[in-house]
Amino acid sequence: MTEPEAIAIAQLTNDRDFLRVHAFHTQGEVIFWGYQGLEPPESEGIVNEYERVSGYLAVQYVDSFAGYKDWFIQNFRRPGFTVELGIGVNPLPAGQFSEMYEKSLGILLANLYLD
Repeated sequence: MTEPEAIAIAQLTNDRDFLRVHAFHTQGEVIFWGYQGLEPPESEGIVNEYERVSGYLAVQYVDSFAGYKDWFIQNFRRPGFTVELGIGVNPLPAGQFSEMYEKSLGILLANLYLD
């Protein structure tokens, strides 16, 4: 928590009672959802639905730490997800925007009917 933007997000998260969080990044068309076994059991059902509606691959663990979802899972023991949009070398071409939007829209809308 050394950068102003990280401090701001941490403060916002601490001030709110988020049920789950999503960090959107580019690239890979995957959804990371676990953190050192601290993710709650309901995370798996949620990510399975995200996988179904987006076509992205759900990945529980990865050798990368210190992201927002990791911090959230560790501190709140609630579901957190990092969604990696698109495929290719960053910056991804603007021509992928429509496809990335359509696939991620399913994830966003799923939050309207998921508990």
